[in-house]
Amino acid sequence: MFAFSLTIFWGACLLFLVQPLIARFILPWFGGGPAVWTTCMLFFQVLLLGGYAYAHFSISRLTPRRQVITHLCLLALAVALLPITPGDQWKPTDGSNAAGHILLLLLACLGLPYLVLSATGPLLQAWFSKANPGVSPYRLYALSNIGSLLALLVYPFVLEPQLARQAQANWWSIGLALYAGLAGWCGYKVWKSAGADTKAAIADDAEEAPSMSRKLLWFALPACGVMLLLAITNKLCQDIAVVPFLWVLPLSLYLLSFIISFDSPRWYHRAVWLPLLAALLGMVLYNLNQAESHPNITPLATLYLGTMFVACMVCHGEVFRLRPGASRLTSYYLSISAGGAVGGLFVALVAPFIFLDYFELHLALFLTAALVLGVLRQDATCFLQKGRGRWGWAVLLLLLPAFGYGLYDVAATSLRGALSVTRGFYGVLKVIENDAGNPELHHLTLQHGATIHGLQYVDPEKRTNPSSYYTSTSGVGRLLRTVKPEGGRRVGAVGLGSGTLAAWGRTGDTFRFYEINDDVARLATSTFTYLKDSKAKTELVMGDARLRMEGEPNQQYDVIILDAFSSDAIPVHLLTLEAFATYQRHLKPDGAIVIHVSNRYLDLHPVVYRIAEKIGFPAITIDDNDTAYEDAGFYGSDWIIMTRNQALLKQPLLLDVTSAPVEFSARVLPWTDERSDLLRIMVSEEGSFLRWLQGL
Repeated sequence: MFAFSLTIFWGACLLFLVQPLIARFILPWFGGGPAVWTTCMLFFQVLLLGGYAYAHFSISRLTPRRQVITHLCLLALAVALLPITPGDQWKPTDGSNAAGHILLLLLACLGLPYLVLSATGPLLQAWFSKANPGVSPYRLYALSNIGSLLALLVYPFVLEPQLARQAQANWWSIGLALYAGLAGWCGYKVWKSAGADTKAAIADDAEEAPSMSRKLLWFALPACGVMLLLAITNKLCQDIAVVPFLWVLPLSLYLLSFIISFDSPRWYHRAVWLPLLAALLGMVLYNLNQAESHPNITPLATLYLGTMFVACMVCHGEVFRLRPGASRLTSYYLSISAGGAVGGLFVALVAPFIFLDYFELHLALFLTAALVLGVLRQDATCFLQKGRGRWGWAVLLLLLPAFGYGLYDVAATSLRGALSVTRGFYGVLKVIENDAGNPELHHLTLQHGATIHGLQYVDPEKRTNPSSYYTSTSGVGRLLRTVKPEGGRRVGAVGLGSGTLAAWGRTGDTFRFYEINDDVARLATSTFTYLKDSKAKTELVMGDARLRMEGEPNQQYDVIILDAFSSDAIPVHLLTLEAFATYQRHLKPDGAIVIHVSNRYLDLHPVVYRIAEKIGFPAITIDDNDTAYEDAGFYGSDWIIMTRNQALLKQPLLLDVTSAPVEFSARVLPWTDERSDLLRIMVSEEGSFLRWLQGL
């Protein structure tokens, strides 16, 4: 058993290590948004289904020795196709069809290795059953998930901080070669026992064939689990940061539910898990309703993750209860994988077309509740099917539609007051009308996730005033009031939003905006009028700012403004040494770079200051956090200005409000494309995210 256990464990480790690894490579090319990870997860789910289908076909159609030959040949070919790192030819030329581009890229670079690794669980469990007739293989599935969970925990805490991306890929390639050797060891054992499995297989086939409803539950329960996993991951990444840690956290809980459920029937008791799930679903509904008016991810994150874990425990616990005999093992796993793939397809591809906001979370919660009732209904041993327990159905059948209506009402409420709602690859954009009954305060806001990305008054006399984070007292406002070269300024702005920065434009100025999201550009040029009203010449460059800048001739900017955040999530690739080398190439010798570092969960000051030290740019911080005027369209903001122009930093508008320098931990290093330790600043003592993590 040792050979099979070790091989299954190692294969699962490699399978889940490569997921955040390859995503780290391609995140910078597609704007660093949460949809990149969702699309990657879709690819992984579909390839997992392909691997399970291959395992099912191999076991059901090929003799044991042909199975061994086929699998080892595919493994040899996968090793020959290494490395898996994508080349520069895969960099996108624009932001259109990003999901399709990502899927094609992953298929070309990772397709065969991932497919072969995906088949490990069901294929080697079937081999184990042939080599060890009468011994249950299902605990090997729990061992597989333990390997997956270990890999996920190792990546953000060990590999990502310690190893560069290329080194990670190289070690993974060595690991795949080792796995091929272990698979060969297992194949040898199956080869020797190839003639001894006929009787066992015939005896096992005597089990009654599973019903259609049972097969449907094999599919539907895992589908709900994956829908919840991806919907909650989307929520966390949209509002905090697109980093491996926040992919790993929900995925680890998801895998943990598999480990516990498939280890032994004694861990899943309906009397414990079903009431807990009901209580958590009620709490989620209540808190979702509160969150719509007071959006704050911190108190909800723990509840979301806890609900996801309990729901997955119920889904996977029920799937394990419905498991067949060993002869139908591969078809059973194929159904589980197919459900996961369909759940992933729905969240990644279907939901963005049918929902205006992230309402797949609401749907997944309702489907989970409905599916649990369906499981109980078809179970003749359930207490609800006997005696007075049957009256419980009347209560449950009333509660289910009430729960569904509550979720619908929360979703509908979130859209009220929105003039327009647009959902695309880069998230959900809402244009909200505020104070329509008060001409002086009547204004529109552009909201991305839980964060406002622009505000404009409707009153013609006030609509050209810089507002929100870009007021005259903000760091960027003070800088633009100070930098006034003769002949006009050239300003490069990474991130468009509603175009508020264009309000600072004067005659003779050129403001060049870089924006990856077509929907943002459409709203900034139609609904909002900052670009149209600006006295400066405005230019709009579509695509990822860093990629576009890398391909442009020197722009000779007086000021470069970095303000490309998606909700509270940050595009890490715009804050690396390589990115700042590109900014320097486009900056005049006495020019300045100003970075918007306002964030509820991350303390970006250490990273920016370490970069400033590394490239030799003195830096200052201007904190404009007087929130007394929020109702008047003035929002608190934190900006860091870096420049070699010492005289600029001594100008009264800047010097008089410069914050006192803060000492940062020496462990915080400047980020590079190969290495960035975002987890360290997520748990910094200054950040509120530490308190959130402690709350978990």
